[in-house]
Amino acid sequence: MFRSDLLKDKRVLITGGGTGLGHSMASRFLSLGADVVIASRREEVLKDACAAWEQDFPGQSHWQQLDIRDPEMVTAVLDRVWQERPLDILVNNAAGNFLAQSETLSHRAFDAVLGIVLHGSTYMTLDVGKRWIAEGRGGCVLSILTAYAWTGSAYVVPSAVGKAGVLALTRSLAVEWGSKGIRLNAIAPGPFPTEGAWERLIPNERLEKAWLDKIPLGRVGRHEELADLASFMVSDQAGYMNGELVHLDGGEWLGGAGQFNIMRDLSPEEWAAMTARGRGK
Repeated sequence: MFRSDLLKDKRVLITGGGTGLGHSMASRFLSLGADVVIASRREEVLKDACAAWEQDFPGQSHWQQLDIRDPEMVTAVLDRVWQERPLDILVNNAAGNFLAQSETLSHRAFDAVLGIVLHGSTYMTLDVGKRWIAEGRGGCVLSILTAYAWTGSAYVVPSAVGKAGVLALTRSLAVEWGSKGIRLNAIAPGPFPTEGAWERLIPNERLEKAWLDKIPLGRVGRHEELADLASFMVSDQAGYMNGELVHLDGGEWLGGAGQFNIMRDLSPEEWAAMTARGRGK
């Protein structure tokens, strides 16, 4: 459904791009002609990812070791990136999360998550945005959030606080920077299994089934589905989309929002009985 040159001549930086959803988005962007820089703390992961891409996309992939919690390192890395060629697109994908009862958390637990999710995304967005504005060029920022950035969620409170902050950043700067040709949008993915994270956040089969039962489509997401949505949102084809949060979750958050959505669990016999009672009254 996409032209093979949809992202030709676009330069993209993806934080946390060496694994998981970041890797899937990077692969898709490369296939659509983009020049992609992936950045994270783990040098070996970055090297391995770019080496694997080199055969199919020679010269298109690059890596930078980066701890986005460090604003000085963010500036130094972006200086190096800009010396080669300015960015056109920033994808804030790096994240940290864990399950915990909130009363057991220390301030250090909050700092560990907020440092990556909120502070890191803010440092990246502001530093890249300042460069675009100084050069009089437009750009696009896409942040990978979650539905509970909108609703909140128990047991992942540091992540919920951080993601909500990035959503506020996205919507605020979409207005402030829109006239400068800079678009900011976000995606709220539902469950997209990734190696490592899925096992940490879904500790057993019972909870996995309970989660899937909440999703009207009855399945988890496929990485290519998110990568395709991201490709469209950062492309010029989505040039009028600004300040938007797109949920890609099979209807999960809507499934939990309606007061009577629990009626999905009624059997045909129970529905028949309810209908009969209603007619009787």
